[in-house]
Amino acid sequence: MTPQSNFPPGWDEARVRRVLAHYEKQTEEEAVAEDEAAAEDTTQTVMEVPTELVPAVRELIAKRQR
Repeated sequence: MTPQSNFPPGWDEARVRRVLAHYEKQTEEEAVAEDEAAAEDTTQTVMEVPTELVPAVRELIAKRQR
């Protein structure tokens, strides 16, 4: 019997390792450029949410993506 995966749908250990490798090799300048590009993206919004509301927000996002 294999252990239950703790990864979200579509993710596995290999994908996590690729993401980690990307950020570990990234220079500070590349990281800043990535952050600035994300801040300029007009298709998404970054906002602070009280911690106790995070599960409800995640649920709303998941419902919208279905």
